[in-house]
Amino acid sequence: MNSISQTHWANWRKLPVNEHAECVELGATPVEWQQVVRVARHGALLSLSQGAWERIAAARQAVEEIASSTVPHYGINTGLGALCDVVLKRDELQRLSYHTLMSHACGVGTPLRTEQVRAIICCAVINYSHGYSGISPAVVKGLLHLLNERITPIVPSRGSVGYLTHMAHIGLVLIGHGEVEFNGQRMSARQALDAIGMAPLTLGPKDGLSLVNGTPAMTGLACLALEDTARLAAWADIVGAMSFEALGGQLDALLPQVTGLKRHQGVRHVGDNLHQLLQYSRRLARCQGQHLQDALSLRSIPQVHGACRDQFAHAARQIDQELNSATDNPLVIATEDGYRVVSQANPHGASVAMACDLLAIAVCEWSSISERRAYRLVTPQTSRLPPFLTDEVGVKSGMMIAQYTAASLVADNKRLAQPAVTDNFLTSGLQEDHLSLGESAALKLDQALDNAFQVIAIEYLLAAQAFDLIEDQDFAPGTELAWKALREAVPFYNEEHPLHLDLQTARHLLQDTSRQASFITLAPHLYPGKRQTCLISVSIPAA
Repeated sequence: MNSISQTHWANWRKLPVNEHAECVELGATPVEWQQVVRVARHGALLSLSQGAWERIAAARQAVEEIASSTVPHYGINTGLGALCDVVLKRDELQRLSYHTLMSHACGVGTPLRTEQVRAIICCAVINYSHGYSGISPAVVKGLLHLLNERITPIVPSRGSVGYLTHMAHIGLVLIGHGEVEFNGQRMSARQALDAIGMAPLTLGPKDGLSLVNGTPAMTGLACLALEDTARLAAWADIVGAMSFEALGGQLDALLPQVTGLKRHQGVRHVGDNLHQLLQYSRRLARCQGQHLQDALSLRSIPQVHGACRDQFAHAARQIDQELNSATDNPLVIATEDGYRVVSQANPHGASVAMACDLLAIAVCEWSSISERRAYRLVTPQTSRLPPFLTDEVGVKSGMMIAQYTAASLVADNKRLAQPAVTDNFLTSGLQEDHLSLGESAALKLDQALDNAFQVIAIEYLLAAQAFDLIEDQDFAPGTELAWKALREAVPFYNEEHPLHLDLQTARHLLQDTSRQASFITLAPHLYPGKRQTCLISVSIPAA
């Protein structure tokens, strides 16, 4: 099953319509992945600095001059890929760009989501803004029009080995071909361009190649995955704290004196998050000493969640570096004597592909340890809670089968955690004999996140059900806040309606970007990737 086709993602990720939308200007300072998300997901307008436009124009002038030369320059006056030795005449170069888009637009499968296409376009514009592609300024302006006028090309999700396909479908729209979504309707590209008064472009030398080349597709998809992962990391700590409290966890394992001896920042941050969320829990104070040691799914939350956060930090650095890289081939590089056209391999997306693969492993771990905690919440042999979290054992099965669902999703995530980047094929007549499969890595990460949010939502439902059934409800302010937040949307489950409805509602709650603000006030380290205050130790109240 392909997660990008699932309706709940489309519903919660509808692009906001705001006449006073934020404007993100790029080109004067280093780019950060959060800026891509603001444009792609949150509807910010995109513009380029004057310096970026000057870089684009200078490189384009060099391409125009080189295009008239009889000396072969790859991608400017030659064929592509295995046809790189075929020198073309000046009047053939426009046709080369046109046919490049037509032949490379061969994606298949369910279309990408609107925000995914917008992220790809945004990253393409960023790549051109560095001034090494030599693409026509008119093409860059055309892409900006698509973003800012909210015209979204219909782009099939599958069929890329690392570049080419997704951007080719986007490029088609600029020349009046293909289909788009505009004003909530699917229509021809030409119809949408006419609606905004934009004439289809006539491509020149290198325009077609620059449109399909580079790493914008995998990088744009990765930017969105980073924001989703940051939100998942925060909820994993919040819900994990609830399960720890419901199961009467032993706090010694979470002491700052313990987690502080791990030199990994992620471990320390998660340890601090749990301390802040569980502070002042009189229930936990009464549970101390009831048993010697908790299962690893409870006492290793800082170590496992923290390791996952460290992989997030690594992936974020990799994506930021890719955004600030020139990834076209060939590159148009200024020299003392003018410009030089250099054929190289910057479009190879190994850095992004590996980052996405590693992050998929981390997402699998977050979901895996969550399912283990869910199992302990519903299993009478592992807790002092009512069997399967129901007050009518026998007549009702309670939350028993919800844990089955979590187990199934985690099994899917274990398969999705297998790396894409280690695979390889031969393409382009032996010319391209090592591939990154970066888009595949990013798309399977997206699906893994989809599964993980549902797994955490299931644990959330189970932990809240446990809170309802615990007699001494002297919970910590942090976990009580999480409990009440869920109960505002989902009542105690008494088996009078299908359970999948509650699973869906809980999942939507986790995907609501406004829900975490009050928790971050309690635990400043919850949301990774933001500036944090220093770690604060916590006192344990007396029973």
